[in-house]
Amino acid sequence: MHEDYALYAAIVEAGSLSAAGRRLRISPAMVSKRLARLEARLGATLVHRTTRRLLLTDVGQAFYEDVRQILEATRDAEARVAGRIGQPGGPLRVSAPTSFGRLHIVPHLKPFLDRHPKIELTLDLDDGFVDLLGERIDIAIRIAAEPTGSLVAHRLAENHRILCAAPAYLAEHGMPATLADLGRHRLLAAVQQLPWRLEGPEGAVVVDGNSAVRTNSSEVARDLGLAGLGIALRSTWDIGPALRDGSLVRILPDYRGATDVAIYAVQPRGAGNAPNARAFVEHFSALFSPVAPWDR
Repeated sequence: MHEDYALYAAIVEAGSLSAAGRRLRISPAMVSKRLARLEARLGATLVHRTTRRLLLTDVGQAFYEDVRQILEATRDAEARVAGRIGQPGGPLRVSAPTSFGRLHIVPHLKPFLDRHPKIELTLDLDDGFVDLLGERIDIAIRIAAEPTGSLVAHRLAENHRILCAAPAYLAEHGMPATLADLGRHRLLAAVQQLPWRLEGPEGAVVVDGNSAVRTNSSEVARDLGLAGLGIALRSTWDIGPALRDGSLVRILPDYRGATDVAIYAVQPRGAGNAPNARAFVEHFSALFSPVAPWDR
């Protein structure tokens, strides 16, 4: 029975029979057979099977919530018997934006894992907004406005964003004196990063336009700025070394990116006491607070 409950939870969280089969290393046909057996035993349809995706019935959704609690209680009971309750150990899956993860998560993982050697860490770097429940993510790093709803957010650091350009670009095209001057300059941004929301002496303002190069990579937009192709709005965590060595210069210092955006570690609501995730949040909160290293 316990195995069928775990199978059902995997089907719901993975979103398809085939994905659940890959997760559990059994064939989709066997997943379908065991799901049908579970539904027959319960005398209820839990899932509507369509050609594209699975849809839970109302009974199926309620049953999933109960099953999830049963499985969590079982894991806690086993941990208590093994003397591991409340101690970090076992799987921890973390998701982070690609560039931020490489620059500011990866370099600090060794001391974290030295302190918690029983944690089995998986780090996924992805610039999209990952579905925490669907992908079974324990912690996601998000650079955004404070998340609400089904997520619990831990604020790790401020996200200061400034307008900048390479000295070579400014020597060729001139230094913008006003925000309106940006209209005659090349702008650099990844897809969906324009328009820019800024805050300045007159309050909130918006700068719209098209990127000189269309790209889906924020790292490419940064590198094009370093190469002298245009003006970019970049986070200080991303360009700190370039500002220090003069490869990039801040322009229009009275303006900055909207301050409602910060760096958060987010968890599914109800998972706040998970020891692995708590240890991860505490480790990086200590590193990034009260002032993040890139802003010191």
